[in-house]
Amino acid sequence: MRIAPLAAVLVGALLAPAASPSSISLPEFHARRDKLRKNLHGALILLGAPVEPDNNLIPWHQETNFLYLTGWREPGARLILTPDAEFLFLPHHNEHLEHYTGARLSAEDPNAAARAGFDTVLPVEKFEQQLALALASGPDVYIELNSSGAALLKPFLALRHLTDASSVIAPIRRVKSDAEIAAIQHSTDVSIAAHLAAWRQLTPGAYEYQAQAAFTQLLLERGCEGYAYPPIIGSGLNGAILHYDANHRRMDRGDAVVIDAAAQCDGYASDITRTLPVSGKFTPRQLEIYNIVLAAQQAGIASIKPKANLRDVDKAARDYIASHGADLHGKPLDKYFTHGIGHDVGLDVHDPPATPDQILEPGMVVTVEPGIYLPEESFGVRIEDVVLVTATGARVLSAALPKDPSQVEAILAHP
Repeated sequence: MRIAPLAAVLVGALLAPAASPSSISLPEFHARRDKLRKNLHGALILLGAPVEPDNNLIPWHQETNFLYLTGWREPGARLILTPDAEFLFLPHHNEHLEHYTGARLSAEDPNAAARAGFDTVLPVEKFEQQLALALASGPDVYIELNSSGAALLKPFLALRHLTDASSVIAPIRRVKSDAEIAAIQHSTDVSIAAHLAAWRQLTPGAYEYQAQAAFTQLLLERGCEGYAYPPIIGSGLNGAILHYDANHRRMDRGDAVVIDAAAQCDGYASDITRTLPVSGKFTPRQLEIYNIVLAAQQAGIASIKPKANLRDVDKAARDYIASHGADLHGKPLDKYFTHGIGHDVGLDVHDPPATPDQILEPGMVVTVEPGIYLPEESFGVRIEDVVLVTATGARVLSAALPKDPSQVEAILAHP
């Protein structure tokens, strides 16, 4: 699903310093940069997210490629990597701004390089001088071509061969380290608890936003920074709208509700969807469609293994849907599965996207999320889990959140 910051409920948290502890160690960030530098044929230049406006109330988020390589969670930084060296550039102290944000690290501070985990930390005004030297390191220059920072960099890079930095960073990001898998698992565990909190709000006459409020309270109580994407809590016909996120409808008896929501904790996302009966029991038709989607998901997960790809996973799920059940007109249901089977998950809920033909490797984390959406019948069903590709197959990281319909109904009967 899409990424967006948590809304106004987090404004107070935004006044805190931008830096925060990370579950990823400084040596791991250093190792990522070393691995990337071995594949460079010139200089890689990344601009971190800029300094926030003076009002400091607009949510600030570090650019995720920059965060992946540096772990740096303060604004205004810049990065240069060459095959032989690395440089982090930091802005000077701004007493006015730090009055609102708290103290931040600057290059002139004692032990700045060790505290940042870099070989060399320089003040930001040294950036142009160091860039001129770095351009001699090879024929290619790697920048994020589609970023806002590209316009700032291109005047310095006339006549140079520009390569999209994401093309060399994405292959490294795609396979997660043990620490990253643990971080995604933590976000998933919090998301599961938040889902169960939202389930307790499901009763005829309640509103979708009441379930969202319970979800939000739980993830904030667990120390997460916010949503991995805007929560989707779609009851009735809203459940057949893929990215519905108004979450303001009253839930009525007989409705099914799609809850697609997940936490982002320490920068890492999860992505989980369940479909539930508002009154505690699926109708016969809802249960029929639910069981088809569940079996299709199980077929997709069973097809995950190294050297397979997401196209294989999609085909397994889609073939099951096409051969089971029918719409009100007796037609196959596969045309009501209107999106892809899944995507990578990591620092972004849609991490550097694998194409459908991208070979799955151990350490990748992907979603499997088939759905059937029946607006003519005023409901939809989607079931989604985050799945780790292992050496022998797959491990469902979100397996602790029930999806067997009898288990779901039992929990709703005794919340």
